Amino acid sequence: MSSIPETTEIYDRAKSEGDRRLSMPPLEQMSNGFIAGITIVFGVVALGIAEAYTSPALGPGPASLVGALAFGTGLVFLVVGRTELFSENFFDPVAAALEERRLDRWLALLRLWALVLLFNLLGGAVMAAVFVVPQALPVGAPEALVSVAEEIAAKSGWATLFRGVAAGALITLLSFLLHAAEGVGARAMLAYLVGILLALGPFDHVVVSVLHLLMGHWFGASVSFGDIGLNLLVAGAGNVVGGVLLMTLTHAVQVMGARQRN
Repeated sequence: MSSIPETTEIYDRAKSEGDRRLSMPPLEQMSNGFIAGITIVFGVVALGIAEAYTSPALGPGPASLVGALAFGTGLVFLVVGRTELFSENFFDPVAAALEERRLDRWLALLRLWALVLLFNLLGGAVMAAVFVVPQALPVGAPEALVSVAEEIAAKSGWATLFRGVAAGALITLLSFLLHAAEGVGARAMLAYLVGILLALGPFDHVVVSVLHLLMGHWFGASVSFGDIGLNLLVAGAGNVVGGVLLMTLTHAVQVMGARQRN
């Protein structure tokens, strides 16, 4: 059984991966983001189908748990397929940019964030449009997705912001832990557990929430484009705060202290 690597080794692995992502040409960044958006919709749809199948027999509470168990597969697909959601670039590329502290690296980071977020949403919207065709989903699944969308839209701006902070911290923690995991199986299990938490807990991931809202809107939920835009801005800001400030910078300080001791 392999030992858990030291924090400094995990951080160095993250920097190496961050260098790779920052150096990717824009077309590759766009395609990665587009594929990730398509992929995460499968998790959203799985959640709706699982809740629709189980809610009549189990009730809404247990059905939500089953839906979260189904949603977790979406993050497994992302991790194993090596595509990235917007928030998955809060650790590795930021660690790489912090190491070099050059203006061009920070500009490359901003470009990466902008392209991945935009194409996450575009890819997700294309895949969502496939599923909103009448009778494309099983009976009850659209209603389950409408309920989730209306629940997201009903939250206050402050609740969305702080749920976004929590989601940013959670996904960035996953990015860090993936560098400590050895083998596809361990990485897939980590992604699955975080996916379950993301669907169950008080979290607002900007891409997942916006795609939930968009599908709900298309299915006839009481969700406006204003609700979608507000969630994009507020949850996105929270994701950045939770991912970069609470998680990445804290780990960077931890590693600096460890290196000074050595």
